[in-house]
Amino acid sequence: MAFSNKPLKGKVAIVTGGTKGIGAAIADKLKEHGASVVVCARNPQRSKHTYISADVSNSEEVQNLVNYTIKKYKKIDILVNNAGIFPNNPFSEMTEEQWDKVMDVNLKGIFNCTKAVLPFMTQKRYGKIINISSIAGTREGYAGMVHYCTSKAGVAGFTKAAAVELAEHGINVNAIAPGLIETPGVSDFMDPQQRQAFAKSVPLKRNGKPVDIAELAAFLASDASSYITGQTITCDGGITIV
Repeated sequence: MAFSNKPLKGKVAIVTGGTKGIGAAIADKLKEHGASVVVCARNPQRSKHTYISADVSNSEEVQNLVNYTIKKYKKIDILVNNAGIFPNNPFSEMTEEQWDKVMDVNLKGIFNCTKAVLPFMTQKRYGKIINISSIAGTREGYAGMVHYCTSKAGVAGFTKAAAVELAEHGINVNAIAPGLIETPGVSDFMDPQQRQAFAKSVPLKRNGKPVDIAELAAFLASDASSYITGQTITCDGGITIV
């Protein structure tokens, strides 16, 4: 593929959970690379991109998001399933409601969004679906996060199975498994000293930044990744190899 400063020029992308943290960085990077970007989140947020309020666990709201994007841009080329929650609930005290909430957002949300964009991608025989998993679901396990780890393992499984089924329609499905990324959400449950201590254990001696994930997402959204599908790519500074 010839190098281009705008490899996503003319493409249309939806980024869920795209108003802060990793999602906002991905939305910014896709736009920087030339894409038109629609972002969604559950609560009204300010965004430099076209914004729609949508709860990904609600299929009707997701369909409204997709319908709006089609009405405005006439197509959808890229879907980034980034929306997710990661509460800390000890397993012995975890309620069914707490379990269901995480599964509804982190796993059912990916099903809802992918299902909704599918008719438009299959019609064009082109699509890039990028799911945000986590090393917590693919390589690690964390106390107090049984529901979260399970949901992110499910994302990796969804990615493989969907990639096989959708390949004949010209759709690539991949996932990214981030390590510790410095986001507002991480700051809510890890103080600066804890984050600094974690960084020392990372081979690259730093925690990740949202832009690290955004750069990888932009690659997977581009035609440079046309022969990659069904993969969950770890982006963690090397923490899972030590």
